[in-house]
Amino acid sequence: MFLNKGLYLLPDKMCEGTLQRDMVKQVLPNARSADSGSYSQGAGSDLSFGCHVSTTNHSWLSGKARVQPASPKEWLEYYRNPGDQNRIVRVSVGKIEALTQIDSSGDTASVYMPCTPPSVPEYNASESYAVVGEAWIKGPARVKGVPLGQTLTDFAYQLTQHAYKLAECKGARDFPEELPRYAAP
Repeated sequence: MFLNKGLYLLPDKMCEGTLQRDMVKQVLPNARSADSGSYSQGAGSDLSFGCHVSTTNHSWLSGKARVQPASPKEWLEYYRNPGDQNRIVRVSVGKIEALTQIDSSGDTASVYMPCTPPSVPEYNASESYAVVGEAWIKGPARVKGVPLGQTLTDFAYQLTQHAYKLAECKGARDFPEELPRYAAP
């Protein structure tokens, strides 16, 4: 008899509170065991924060957020591939934008949040800076399509909020509790 309690044995909150066990259970299939980990490196405009959960059945839920020079247009173009059949679904609130790929794999979501790092004087900033969060799944998934994209986006959003605070971005920002929900295509 195989025990499938791996996901249930994960902590309720992981990766400095950016990932909840319920999110993991929504997207990863049951497994005998699961493990989580996170990292934080750099500061300010060099900050990067990541989190992952891996299981014995070779499923991974991973995400990272980092500060980088990028405009909203550059961020969006990164995910558009003219030769690909990915359908990108987007939502936004204020200047915070999110997207996910709804296709046969549907395995990536990203969040864009403007951020001016403390090392960049606002009057001298020639480039747009942002915290860009990304979440993805590798291996078998419990759900696909919009439900998978929504959970990945929620995870990326939590990573982005956390990295925004760690990077000490200039200017106070109110974070909505959650981003708007994706509509089913």
